[in-house]
Amino acid sequence: MTDQEIIQKLIARDNRVTEEFFFVKCRPLFLSIIKKVFDYEVDYDEFVNELYLYLMKDDARKLRNFEYRSSIYQWIKVLAIRFFIKKRDDLIEDCRDETLYEETKEQPTDDTDSSAKADLNRLFLMMPNKRYVHVITKLMIDDWEPEQLADEMGISVDNLYNIKRRAMAQLTQVALNDKKEYEKK
Repeated sequence: MTDQEIIQKLIARDNRVTEEFFFVKCRPLFLSIIKKVFDYEVDYDEFVNELYLYLMKDDARKLRNFEYRSSIYQWIKVLAIRFFIKKRDDLIEDCRDETLYEETKEQPTDDTDSSAKADLNRLFLMMPNKRYVHVITKLMIDDWEPEQLADEMGISVDNLYNIKRRAMAQLTQVALNDKKEYEKK
């Protein structure tokens, strides 16, 4: 398939070509870029979905502006590097020295509350994807509205719900692994 045919199929939202292009042909390229840009684990599917949404925004303006002066793979490489760097710079900082959520001004009613907060903070520190921690903290602890957080992060509410689902799955897995380690002792 030529570059022009790929672009046309992507613009037409051809599922087979879109999946083949983003999740097969470009996967090694995107994995390499993600590894170089981020110094922490990120979810491949999440970031590629965001890149796809970026390309398709405004009636696929980015794809329509491709001028065929280079191969589509060279063009997507440059575009993806810039996109992922911007995403990285927009994400939260890794604040391992501080608690990952603000404590309420109320004093815990008993040691169980204090212990639960410490356990949650420890689990957050064990999560490899700090963006997931940010989403859980804002939505579940700070009680932000999804629209507010999606706007802050520069993503759609639908994408935020997908991130939240993966974040909760990662937190659950971290907690289960921590439980197994505790039971070994």
